[in-house]
Amino acid sequence: MIAVVACIEVVPGRKDEFLREFRKLVPLVRAETGCLEYVPMLDLPTSIGGQEPVGENLVTVLEKWVNVQALEAHLMTAHMVAYRKAAKDLVQGMTLRILAPA
Repeated sequence: MIAVVACIEVVPGRKDEFLREFRKLVPLVRAETGCLEYVPMLDLPTSIGGQEPVGENLVTVLEKWVNVQALEAHLMTAHMVAYRKAAKDLVQGMTLRILAPA
């Protein structure tokens, strides 16, 4: 099993529009072979010390896949290609972390 943390920086003022587009994608990804989890998340303000500053324009996607090959196949699916095209004007940047169990 591998985990992915994708932090998507959305164009200011367009987060709701981005989330509408992204939510169309979620059930398609969850139905893919090898997908164990695929959840978009928003920063939650708390008073807990050590927390990063809240990203008002940040959507973090938590993913779990059976292996790297399933993740690579996911990135090439027709719905991911269509999503990237539909969201290109809504996304300012992205970082990706691919993790293995310790």
